[in-house]
Amino acid sequence: MLDDQFKAIVEDARVHMQKALEHLGVELSHLRAGRSNAAMLDGVRVEAYGSHVPINQVANVSAPQHDLILVQPWDKTTLKAVERGIVEANLGLNPTNDGVLIRISIPPLTEERRRDLAKAARAKGEEAKVAVRNVRRDGKDHVKRTFESAHLPEDMRFEADEQLQKVTDEFVGKVDALLERKEQEIMAV
Repeated sequence: MLDDQFKAIVEDARVHMQKALEHLGVELSHLRAGRSNAAMLDGVRVEAYGSHVPINQVANVSAPQHDLILVQPWDKTTLKAVERGIVEANLGLNPTNDGVLIRISIPPLTEERRRDLAKAARAKGEEAKVAVRNVRRDGKDHVKRTFESAHLPEDMRFEADEQLQKVTDEFVGKVDALLERKEQEIMAV
C-alpha cells in the first residue's frame, strides 16, 4: 500500500504528463494535413495598436473550404498588418488581399512535403516523450527525497517508482497513438 505522500507524487506526475500530451495535441493541430484549418494560423502574430497580438484577436479566421482560409480583420485599418503577419510567420502560405478580407489558398501537398510534415510531427512527438520522461525523473527524485526524509519502508519507495513507470508507459503510448493518427491524416491523399 502506497503512502499518501507517494500517491500525491504519482498523481502530480500524471497531471504534468497530461499537460505534455495536451501541448502535443495543440502543436500537431498547427501542422497542415492536406486540408485547410483555421488553427494553422494560431501562431501568427500581428502588429496592431502598438503591440504584437495573436491574429485571432484582430480578425476572424475561418476555413470554409478544404483548400481555403479566410481572414477577415475586424478593423479594416489592420488589413495590411494582418497580411504582413501571415507572410512573416513563414508558413509557406500566400495571402491575397482584396481590400476587405484576406484569402489564403491552400495548394495540395506533394508527397515530399507530406513526408516532411510527418517527420516534423514525429519530432514534436519525441519532444513530448522527453517531457513525459522528465516528469517521471522529477517524480522519482521527489519519491527518493520523501523516502529519505520520512523514513518510510523501502518497498513503498519501489512501489511508487513502479507506479511512476506505469503512468509514464501509459502516456508514452498515448503520444504514440496521437502521432499515428496525425501521420495517417498527413499521408492521406
